[in-house]
Amino acid sequence: MKKASILKIIIFILICTVSTTMWSQQKLSAKEVVKRADDNMRGKTSLADITIKINRPTWSREMNMKAWTKGDNYSMILVTSPARERGTVFLKRIKEVWNWIPSIERTIKLPPSMMSQSWMGTDFTNDDLVKEASSVSDYEHKHLGKETIADKECYKIEMIPKPSAAIVWEKVLVWIDTVDFLQLKAEFYDEDGELVNVMKSSDIKVLGGKKITSKIEMFPIDKEEQSTVIMYNNIVFDEPINNNFFTTRNMKQLK
Repeated sequence: MKKASILKIIIFILICTVSTTMWSQQKLSAKEVVKRADDNMRGKTSLADITIKINRPTWSREMNMKAWTKGDNYSMILVTSPARERGTVFLKRIKEVWNWIPSIERTIKLPPSMMSQSWMGTDFTNDDLVKEASSVSDYEHKHLGKETIADKECYKIEMIPKPSAAIVWEKVLVWIDTVDFLQLKAEFYDEDGELVNVMKSSDIKVLGGKKITSKIEMFPIDKEEQSTVIMYNNIVFDEPINNNFFTTRNMKQLK
């Protein structure tokens, strides 16, 4: 009888724990869901080894790079290959974005108008890679229900840029799974409400102690057989990085 009572108590605790978890997830605001997904891919800090492949109907090419981030305010990207682009650096510091071009030994400050332009010939924009805009603080968020993506139940969330944010998109729709808070899909719409790009994330792996989507693909809607793929080869989270690392002077010294 005593064992049966203990078993009932354990089952009751498990049911309560599951119910509490499900209830807490149901109560999450759309903004909180987006923040969890954003934190998943960033951590407090991150250092990533990344390969980007550009696919076109008649050719393709690859670039390799290192990327450092610290919260929402700081990021640095160093292109390590091919030789023609090696040493090119992009820096985000608070709301300023800089580009170091080694071939002309010049640092250029990118204006907000350039953030919507292609990043080094890819299908991603400068903002997609350097992330001047914050997916959390620069948008208003709204739940649109739930849908299934790749056999995973996802929150479907509408993101509308705030009037003060310099963002080219009229709206962005994102699908974030309800268990691990991984963003599995995003759609980008222009000012006319037309779908422009679709981004899909897959190949879920544990890298740096976190479960992340290690493959991100961007597909332009009006350009068949064209895409850009970002692959995370390795990533380290939460190692201390001093704010002084993210400076225009340091851009010229990265290796």
